[in-house]
Amino acid sequence: MQTKKVEKLIRGGNNIASVIVKADVCLKCGERLYRKDDVKKFDEVRRNLLAENIGSYQLLGRSFEVA
Repeated sequence: MQTKKVEKLIRGGNNIASVIVKADVCLKCGERLYRKDDVKKFDEVRRNLLAENIGSYQLLGRSFEVA
């Protein structure tokens, strides 16, 4: 395991947020272990996305689904 900065994509409804946190990452399989506070942050971001309470989030661009 090694501590690294990672990007976690959080989906809430039609919205997606990118959150950068530190996580312990397995060097063999890539599995990530997040800190308890970060998991709580992910839940809060997901709730905000679902409620469209995104005024404090920075817009990065647009995303598309290709079938």
